[in-house]
Amino acid sequence: MRILLIGGNGFIGQFAVAALKQQGHTLAVFYRGMTVVPAGVDEIRGDRNQLNASAQELKHFAPDVVIDLVISSGPQAEELMNIFRGATRRVVMLSSIDVYRAVGISQGTESGPLLEVPLTEESELRRILHLYPPEVLQVMRKIFPWVTDDYDKIPSRGEAHRRRAAPHHLSRAAGRLALAARLRRERCRGHCAGCYR
Repeated sequence: MRILLIGGNGFIGQFAVAALKQQGHTLAVFYRGMTVVPAGVDEIRGDRNQLNASAQELKHFAPDVVIDLVISSGPQAEELMNIFRGATRRVVMLSSIDVYRAVGISQGTESGPLLEVPLTEESELRRILHLYPPEVLQVMRKIFPWVTDDYDKIPSRGEAHRRRAAPHHLSRAAGRLALAARLRRERCRGHCAGCYR
């Protein structure tokens, strides 16, 4: 299978690439070119925040599956889907449990009693959508350039409908976007060079 990984050379991507390569898939990584991709993996250099500028090159790889490891907002999800609609069989946008209200309650960013676990796809989502003020986003962008001004946990349903976000499956996928940056930094505590690529 031909698999394109967007941001595939970072903290999570490097492990995904290794596992997929070991399984015999044909891989391409779209990234900024700050590190070296493994031998046998195609590289496509570009900026995640200007994905349309690389659209032809990305589609030229003719992926069966696209995995976006650095998606940051609903508009980025729409852009991704607009580029690959009809050009690939499946688009996967990675998320984390950080989008769920239970996590917000445990971290103190949401109020209420602790919620039942385990969490599932149907668990209640966060109510506070944009947790980060502009000054925090500026700091985050120094570490993670793909973070946008509209970096969100979960786009509001009203916002998605006003923007006429593509079909239901896109709205649902965009609704599950997560803030992976904090999770990445908490897991490695800055000891991993992957957090700073």
